[in-house]
Amino acid sequence: MPDSDQLLVDAQIRYYRQRAPEYDEWYYRRGHFDHGPDHTRLWHEEYGLVRDRLDALKPSGRMLELACGTGLWTEQLARYNGTLTAIDASPEVLALNRARVRSVDVRYQPCDIFRWEPDQTYDFVFFGFWISHVPPSRFAAFWDRLRTALAPDGTVFFVDNRHHADASAPNHGANLRRTTQRRVLNDGRTFEIVKVFNDPEGLTARLELIGWRGDLRTTDNFFIYGTATPFERLKPEANKAGAVMWHQRPS
Repeated sequence: MPDSDQLLVDAQIRYYRQRAPEYDEWYYRRGHFDHGPDHTRLWHEEYGLVRDRLDALKPSGRMLELACGTGLWTEQLARYNGTLTAIDASPEVLALNRARVRSVDVRYQPCDIFRWEPDQTYDFVFFGFWISHVPPSRFAAFWDRLRTALAPDGTVFFVDNRHHADASAPNHGANLRRTTQRRVLNDGRTFEIVKVFNDPEGLTARLELIGWRGDLRTTDNFFIYGTATPFERLKPEANKAGAVMWHQRPS
């Protein structure tokens, strides 16, 4: 992998460690993320829709959350019947997550996800607002790692940002032609992080090329979400077209 990618990933980890105390302003639409009451209402309505879709899947068994952050999704996952492993590269957000969730059924693991090695398989894998932070050069390797972590009948569900002019803070960059964007902390410090804005069609095509079938949808304004399944897990009649792409992809 290019050294420049590792430098970018390291900078991204530093950014989220420094951002930990103010991260939830993004979810609650406070400070620089406040775009008015109508925006906030729509944001939380659409966020709630994705939460309902997650709930409808009835996660259970051995669950895994990647890039768990301050616990906005961990809190929901911890209510389901099973055990949960929550991974993040930032000890600071893991501390906030523990304080929010307070569950003995959650195992926290501080780890750079690009260096993570699964120590078991999982029945349900979730990640929120993570796939957009994966450098394009590491996209296939990330999904290959997920393949080894997923139990034979397991499910992957994820949610991320759609590009929307008011989804982020006004002083954040949002250039669709770039795979990196500028981020500014409340104290004015500036970081460059990976941020790839995906759409369902493009992301589905990228997944197919590496052997995954995506069932992806969007909310009206802010979010992209859905499930992903390895082709070899599908029934032969559903797998036929995708399997051709999978076996023909370059090694």
